[in-house]
Amino acid sequence: MALQRRLVVAVVTAGSLLCVYVLCVHLERPPSWSLKHPPGFSQAPRGSSSPAPREPRHNAPPPTPAAHPELTAASTIKAEGGDRTGTKGPPALQRQQDVRADGPTDPPFIGDAYRTEDVPPQTECGDDIRSRVKKTAFGGRFLEHVPVLQWAGDVTLEEHQRLSRYPGAHGWGGVDYKTLVETLSVLNASANRLLLDDWGRRGNASACSRCAVVGNGGILKDSKMGEEIDGHHYVFRTNGAIVKGFEQDVGSRTTHYTFSTNTLMNSLRSYAGFSGPPQSTETRYVFLPDHDRDFLLMKAAATHRLVERGRERAEDPTKYFGADVSVEKLKMYHPDFIRYLRNRFLRSGALTTKYKNLYRPSTGAVMLLAALHTCDQVSAYGFMTPDYRNYSDHYYDKSYHPVGFFINHDLRMEMALWQQLHQEGLIRLYVHR
Repeated sequence: MALQRRLVVAVVTAGSLLCVYVLCVHLERPPSWSLKHPPGFSQAPRGSSSPAPREPRHNAPPPTPAAHPELTAASTIKAEGGDRTGTKGPPALQRQQDVRADGPTDPPFIGDAYRTEDVPPQTECGDDIRSRVKKTAFGGRFLEHVPVLQWAGDVTLEEHQRLSRYPGAHGWGGVDYKTLVETLSVLNASANRLLLDDWGRRGNASACSRCAVVGNGGILKDSKMGEEIDGHHYVFRTNGAIVKGFEQDVGSRTTHYTFSTNTLMNSLRSYAGFSGPPQSTETRYVFLPDHDRDFLLMKAAATHRLVERGRERAEDPTKYFGADVSVEKLKMYHPDFIRYLRNRFLRSGALTTKYKNLYRPSTGAVMLLAALHTCDQVSAYGFMTPDYRNYSDHYYDKSYHPVGFFINHDLRMEMALWQQLHQEGLIRLYVHR
C-alpha cells in the first residue's frame, strides 16, 4: 500500500509539472486572436525594434501644386557637368530641410541637372537681383550659373548625347548632330554668349542695368506706359509685338525680340497688323528653339542664305530680320536654361499627364525669366494679373477676346509666379490703376 501511494503521488506531481510547462510556453507565444496592423503600416520583423524599411519610390511623379511649389534640395550629386538637385515639396513658399533620397526621385525626362558656366558680372550694381534673391523664398531654386544662351562652344558629341534625352525646347532631342554643328558653329562671337552684349556702350556710366519686359496683354491698352518703357536701358518684346499705332501705351523701342520659328509664323498668320519682328540697329533676335526648324532658320539668317530644308524651305530670312542682320545680333536660348525654368519655377501638373512632352513655359515667360537672370532691375508690363478677365487677350485686339488656356503652357501658374516675384521685390509688375 505504501508503494502504491508513492506511485500515485509521483504521477500527480509529474502531471502538475507538465501543466505548468505547457502554460508557460503558451504565454510566451502571441495569441492567435491578436489584432492585425491597420492598412498603411508595416509590421516589424521578429528580433527588430524598428519598422521594416519601405521600398524606395524610384521615378516618382513630380508634385502637382495648384500654384508654385517651393522646391527643396534632395540629395546633391555631381552629374552631367553640374550639381543635381531633386525637386520635392508642398506648394507653400517656405524653406524646408534638405532630404537625402535613396535613389532618383524624378522621371528621366525632368533632368534637374545642368551645365554651369561662370560669366563675370557686366555691371557693378549694388542692388542687383542676384544679390537680393538669396534673401527671398526663391533663394533655394535660383541657379545663377546655368547658361542662358547656347553658342559654338557648347556643341560636342558628349553634350549632344546628354541633351538628346530631352525633347523640344528642353534639350536637343530630334535635332541631328550635323544640324547642331552647322548652326551653332556660326555663333562664335562673344556677343552670342551674352544677352546684354552691348552694355559697355549702352550703360552711360549707370551702375545697374534696367530692363523693361513687355508682354502683349490687354492690360496695356490705354496704360500710357510707353514713355516709361522706352526709358529703360533694354526693352524686351515677344511674338506678335505690334508697336506701330500703340507707342503711347507700349513704347517704340525693341532691343531684344524673343520667339520660336513656330510662334513667329503663327503670329504672322494670326495677328492683323503684325508684319514681322521689329527691325532696328539695336534689336537682337533671341531664338527659343522648339524644333530643328529654329536651327535651320538661325543658320540661314547668320549666313544670309535661304533656308535649306524643312517647313521654311527656300524662305529668305532677311524679310524677318532685315538685310543687314549680323551674327552678333543673333542669339539662342540654351536648352538647359529652358529645362531649369520649367523644373524649378514652372513645374506644372501637366508634367504628370500624357501631354508632358508638349508642355513648356510660354515664350513670354522664358523672356521675362531670362531678364530676371541677366538684368539688375526688371520691370514687367503686359503680363497676366488676377484681374485678367477685365482685359482682352492682347492690347491691340479690336474687340474683346478672352485669354485662351491650352495644355502646352500653364498661364495661371505663370500669373502666380509674377505675383510672387513682385511681392518679393525681384521684379516690378505693372498692374492696372
